[in-house]
Amino acid sequence: MAEITAVPEIAGAFFVDPDVHSDERGMFVETYRRQWFPAGREMIQANRGDRKEGCIVGLHYHLHQSDYWYVPFGTARVVLHDLRQGSETDGKTLCFDLGVQPDGEMNHRGVYIPPGVAHGFASLTDMTITYLVDGYYNPADELGVHWNDPEIGADWGLEAPVLSGRDQENPNRADIEPMWQPHVSLRTG
Repeated sequence: MAEITAVPEIAGAFFVDPDVHSDERGMFVETYRRQWFPAGREMIQANRGDRKEGCIVGLHYHLHQSDYWYVPFGTARVVLHDLRQGSETDGKTLCFDLGVQPDGEMNHRGVYIPPGVAHGFASLTDMTITYLVDGYYNPADELGVHWNDPEIGADWGLEAPVLSGRDQENPNRADIEPMWQPHVSLRTG
C-alpha cells in the first residue's frame, strides 16, 4: 500500500510514495488511487508533458482546481509556494525533485497540490510529467505568478532556463490583483 504523508511546509499538499513491485521482468507501480485522497474531488482529466532539459514551466495556480503530479521519466525540480491568504503556511516555498534522484534511482513519488498553491517545475533532464486534475481546462482558472519572484525564492536548479512567454510575463506575488488572490477558504482537499 502507498504511504501518504502531509507536506508540512504546504498545508493541504500530500506526498505519495507508492509500493514498487519488481522482478526479473521489470517493475509495476500504481501511480494514483482515488482512495488516497478521500476529501478531494474526483480527478477527471489526465495530461502528459514532455520537456527538454533546461526548461521551466510555472509558476501556475488555480483558484478551483487541484493537481496530482508524477514523473515517470527523467528529473523534475518541483517548486510549490502557498499563495493562500490566511493559510497556516501562507508564503512558504518548497523545492524538491521528482523522478530520477541524484543517485540514479527512481523514487516514484507523486505530489497532490491543492487549489491556491502555486506550482511549477524545472526539467533538470529530458523528462516526462503526467498529471491528473479535478477540473476540466478553464482559461479563467489558469493563473500565474512570476517564476523568479524574490519573495518566493525558488531554487529551480537551472542557470538560464527556457520559459514560455506567459511564464515570463506573470506578475510578482505582491502584484496579484485582489480578485485573483487565493484565500484559505478555498477547497484544499
